[in-house]
Amino acid sequence: MSDAAAGSVTPGRRARQPLAVRLGLSPRFHAFCARVPGLKHMARAEGAALFDIVQGFVQSQALLALVELRVLHRLAEGPAALAALAGPAGVPVERMAILCKAGAGLGLMAERRGMWRLTVRGAAFLAVPGLEAMVRHHPVLYRDLADPVAFFRGETQPELAGFWPYVFGAGGAADPELAARYSALMADSQGLVAADTLAAVDFRGIRHLMDVGGGTGAFLAAVGAAHPGLEMTLFDLPAVVPGAEARFTAAGMGGRVRIVPGSFRDDALPVGADAISLVRVLYDHADSTVAGLLRAVWAALPDGGRILISEPMAGGTRPDPATDVYFSIYTLAMQTGRTRSGAEIQRMLEEAGFSDCQIRPGFRPFVTSVVTAVKSVNDSAQKSV
Repeated sequence: MSDAAAGSVTPGRRARQPLAVRLGLSPRFHAFCARVPGLKHMARAEGAALFDIVQGFVQSQALLALVELRVLHRLAEGPAALAALAGPAGVPVERMAILCKAGAGLGLMAERRGMWRLTVRGAAFLAVPGLEAMVRHHPVLYRDLADPVAFFRGETQPELAGFWPYVFGAGGAADPELAARYSALMADSQGLVAADTLAAVDFRGIRHLMDVGGGTGAFLAAVGAAHPGLEMTLFDLPAVVPGAEARFTAAGMGGRVRIVPGSFRDDALPVGADAISLVRVLYDHADSTVAGLLRAVWAALPDGGRILISEPMAGGTRPDPATDVYFSIYTLAMQTGRTRSGAEIQRMLEEAGFSDCQIRPGFRPFVTSVVTAVKSVNDSAQKSV
């Protein structure tokens, strides 16, 4: 096969590509690399990386099967023979063997002397808060991507958009059952978000923290446990108040937290806090909604007050393999928000009147990164002049 027949790129267009890209488009060059000892490893690694992309959807479905059939959960109780895994799952032994080997290929489990065991990665999957809930939630997004061409053309009505009706305003979020589904899913992952946020931000000097859009208060409870002297306020929709009250009471923080029901779309934010956090809030909403929220935060803070934004962020000029794939497509399916880079969030903060913006890449960017800023009345006045 000639180089020209290898793809749809015409020779004239190919000549304008950088040399490395032109070589990548050449089957002859790939064949050459496969024969040269010094280049063979590079060619093999690049080929393996490409195949990981190709088989990604099968990996995610195999993982979902392992979760739904509770294979990993049974192995957490101890090593098990194949038949002991197949029986409770209602899966024929020969088919369970294929699933278990797929799990081994993913590094989640391993076989030794006829017994299947969890690996360290498999144990970590079960132990890390939120991962299992995220995987069990995937079928909704998977169905939305069944026809990816139509999806990216905007010709479909994503099911995921109906899963989060709260985003469209307080009217949709009035359903307590829907609010509970959202809050439960988000709360499962808030432990990691809180841990990474606490590692990135110094809360010393903050007297009163208000968390806006914090659901049942999982993030605020974690911050309160780490800083016992901190006064706290939770502001979110009325439907999540009962869950928040139960959480803070169970944590022994009922007397430390003021819960204020309301919608930041329709209501002014309570005043009195010298710091306001927005945790996994901005990427749920369109730019116009985010701009209005940031102005409301600025109005609610005193001079010198701080804003803290914590959520997965896009890589900007250097796309991130997690946030620019998973989260950006997820928010696109929601049809309301989008995943922004730290630089984009900084620009929006400055337009709202904030200064001294600091972007703090997260330890695990697929969990969260942080942007902080300060309200300065003088800076805002200067901008308006």
